[in-house]
Amino acid sequence: MMTATSTTITPEVLWAQRTDEVFLTINVADLAQPKIDLTATGLTFSGTAQGKEYKLDLEFFKEVDVEKSKQNITLRNITLVIAKKTTGEEYWPRLTKEKGRYHWLKTNFDLWKDEDDEDDEAKQPGMDGLDFSQFQGMGGMGGMGGMPGMEGLAGAMGGMGGMGGMEGMNFDGAEAEGDSDDDEELPPLEATEK
Repeated sequence: MMTATSTTITPEVLWAQRTDEVFLTINVADLAQPKIDLTATGLTFSGTAQGKEYKLDLEFFKEVDVEKSKQNITLRNITLVIAKKTTGEEYWPRLTKEKGRYHWLKTNFDLWKDEDDEDDEAKQPGMDGLDFSQFQGMGGMGGMGGMPGMEGLAGAMGGMGGMGGMEGMNFDGAEAEGDSDDDEELPPLEATEK
């Protein structure tokens, strides 16, 4: 009788961060009996899925707050939102204490936000709720009504409001019905006095 030798696999881990928390996703589907131990300095994980044993031992760049951290286990993965112990500081330069390249550790671009972007959000809290549906493309820019200091521009723009006379134009390169290659005769140039 043959017995399969068991080797442990390090699962794929995705991560992202903000100034006050770290997002970790451990990608293992159909996980049975996961064991997760989050401490102030690191995370250990073990579990089995489809006959394979998975293990992870991770030491964080800085300390975290275990009490404020959360986890969610689904059929596809384990998601952790880990609160940093010191908040409001610069982003960590990496997730792990030891510098190195790990084939199993990847950036979660779905959750990643640059530190500068996070600062901009804090300075402009109303931008998230801005309704862009009120801007109807270039057609909605008509006579620039309601824009202070632009009153004189409306007269200078003359008949540009609705771009009348463009009904028969076909912009996909094909000639519209009734079009011909003959250009209309242009009026003669008038001499101006100097």
